[in-house]
Amino acid sequence: MDYQNFINKRINSVKPSGIRKFFDIAVEMDNVISLSIGEPDFQTPWHIREAGIKSLERGKTWYSPNRGFIELRNAISDYYNRRFNLRYDPDTQILVTVGGSEGIDLCLRTVVDEGDEVLIPQPAFVCYDPLTTMAGGKPVFIETKQENNFRLTPEEIENAVTDKTKVILLPFPNNPTGAIMEREDLEAIAEVIKKHNLFVISDEIYGELTYGGKHHVSIAEIDGMKERTLVISGFSKAYAMTGWRLGYVMGPVEIIEQITKLHQYGIMSSPTTAQYAAVEALKNGDDDVSMMRKDYDLRRRLIVGKLNEIGLTCFEPHGAFYAFPCIKSTGLSSDEFATRLVKEKRIAVVPGTAFGECGEGYIRISYAQSLKNIKIALKRIDEFVKELKSEG
Repeated sequence: MDYQNFINKRINSVKPSGIRKFFDIAVEMDNVISLSIGEPDFQTPWHIREAGIKSLERGKTWYSPNRGFIELRNAISDYYNRRFNLRYDPDTQILVTVGGSEGIDLCLRTVVDEGDEVLIPQPAFVCYDPLTTMAGGKPVFIETKQENNFRLTPEEIENAVTDKTKVILLPFPNNPTGAIMEREDLEAIAEVIKKHNLFVISDEIYGELTYGGKHHVSIAEIDGMKERTLVISGFSKAYAMTGWRLGYVMGPVEIIEQITKLHQYGIMSSPTTAQYAAVEALKNGDDDVSMMRKDYDLRRRLIVGKLNEIGLTCFEPHGAFYAFPCIKSTGLSSDEFATRLVKEKRIAVVPGTAFGECGEGYIRISYAQSLKNIKIALKRIDEFVKELKSEG
């Protein structure tokens, strides 16, 4: 039987995740330290887990409303108002999703029509391109550059816009580069966005993880932008809740109503137990986030400093938990470097090309790993680079 006749052409055209490729290689080998997956090495704080456990003990195992429990939506609204000076109506402007990933998918499928162009700054998280394609849109990539600290500039947007451009995706703090956009950066690009009447999907899942005195600013805070922006966030990164699969989307009433229809038919509602845990996280989790952020910052400074010392030039990332060093000096491609590193030194990283073609010459290193393992990994990377030089 020719199964190609039964497979959707859009799905068939999508490549598997480049992140998972190296994760899977590492899993099949012994004694590998994986710096490939963006998953916190912390356990979900106990009081958050306990809230989920208590909900089960009390028999709270039924479906939630499609948009999520109102108690959680109230907590999300209060949190974004408290942390980022944005107020969203919990009754009409917030939808609880199965992770931030569902939120991205729902937003794209709701606002993108067949043939619409979606501007995607790269390097960027692996799902934006395929999800845009599966929504019927056309991904248009904007290459951000190291000399600009991988920030998006007004000129880059202006040069990419056509009469078919409808949406721009903002992936900041950025995975894989760790780049952030500060208020003045957002104000500058907002002018171009408003000029061309674009809609914004802002993925802010790493919004709590910024360093060096930098604080996350949402583009929805900028004058005239809230009404043309969908904000996506969640609990996986800041609260170490990856397995709980819970996120949320916030935006204009008219858009959230349409997104909710997709959620109703495709998912119905988010996990009940996770929602009770998330309420506790938002109400009483600030100290946990602060503790984890300080630990990440220590690792960040160690890893960036050592990479530069090794000779793998690395700009200072002020967000997320990734470093994005340049490996061009080794003479290897990103894929060659990552493949040889895992096979010869048992250290798994991700080639920059997993995040777009412009990622060639870079690798992504996650420092959501223990300090002990990071130190071992840096030592082996140092040995590897020195051995490469001796080969030449």
